[in-house]
Amino acid sequence: MTHTLEEAKGNKRASTSYSRMNPFQAKVLKNININGNGSNKETRHIELSLEGSGLAYVPGDCLGIAPENDPVLVAMLLDEMQWDPEESVVINKQGDTLPLREALATYYEITLLTKKILQQAAKLTENEELQQLVEVENVGKLKEYIDGRDLLDMLRDFGPWDVSAQEIVSILRKIPPRLYSIASSMAAHKDEVHLTIGAVRYNAHGRERKGVCSVLCAERLQEGDTLPVFVQPNKHFHLPESQDTDIIMVGPGTGIAPFRSFIQEHSVSEATGRSWLFFGDQHEATDFLYQNELEEYLKNGILTKLDTAFSRDSDKKVYVQHKMLENGKELFDWLEKGAYFYVCGDKEHMAKDVHNALLSIIEKEASLTPEEAETYLNNLQKQKRYQRDVY
Repeated sequence: MTHTLEEAKGNKRASTSYSRMNPFQAKVLKNININGNGSNKETRHIELSLEGSGLAYVPGDCLGIAPENDPVLVAMLLDEMQWDPEESVVINKQGDTLPLREALATYYEITLLTKKILQQAAKLTENEELQQLVEVENVGKLKEYIDGRDLLDMLRDFGPWDVSAQEIVSILRKIPPRLYSIASSMAAHKDEVHLTIGAVRYNAHGRERKGVCSVLCAERLQEGDTLPVFVQPNKHFHLPESQDTDIIMVGPGTGIAPFRSFIQEHSVSEATGRSWLFFGDQHEATDFLYQNELEEYLKNGILTKLDTAFSRDSDKKVYVQHKMLENGKELFDWLEKGAYFYVCGDKEHMAKDVHNALLSIIEKEASLTPEEAETYLNNLQKQKRYQRDVY
């Protein structure tokens, strides 16, 4: 049975008792690495069952995951402070308690520091270096220290700590859920939700660091396990109401996720609007995520155009914005005919570069001044025809 976008939106309003505060334990149906052998990256394609949850979503929505901290990091903290893992600690104003190991694993954020945490920690030690670091005039140094460091670093750097575990955990924040763009359409996969998650690993300050949720998914989440999840609607990133509207999607790397959802929805709803995807990554041989699916959609005409940019496959680094500029005339023609333009992925670099490329195309193809091109783009945003899901 074919579900329309409107029906799905109606479903989403159906009451469910599962939420951010009460996540649903979704069973893992599939968890595979979709990068090829020899890739510098590890991207997990995860399929979860929503059967019996009452949860529903539309393309563009996010899935929230309540993650757990790395047990190795928790063990290092307990060892560093010589804490009793079974000691009971109060975790909230209501007076609820948990054994310390469980509290560090499931309740507290231990991988990020904040100015407030260091200011409060300074009251728990006589360490002069920390006292100086939190002085108002050293705000720049404090910011520099926080970057890339975690609770273990702070405890190692600024001891001795003549305090209880309770006093330390009381200055910590609750671990926030992680949000991921949904990579499937409910119309195509009833009672399922798919995710595309890049494992985050890097070295900083002499230690290997791991993304809390991404590495949980990459290293510790097995098929048959459950993951606590909830649906987070995204009102600012969705398909056009009309199915005959053209869409242009720019999603390098894991930014492909919502566009896989869009294309699946188009496929099932038999939308008549054209669709054009710009995808990029490092190497075509190992990093062309969902290549077979996308090429099949292209062959079947569900995807009208597919332009790819693999930055490490040539001497000159080619990115998605370069492919946009190469196709500027046609891209602008699509916009003039009412196409919606979507971007998903890295906010710091890619989204800015795509934005600037879009401005250049509008300026050139419409023979506008830079200011007029800005106005054109602002109007697209007002009409909700330029939408961004960036992080």
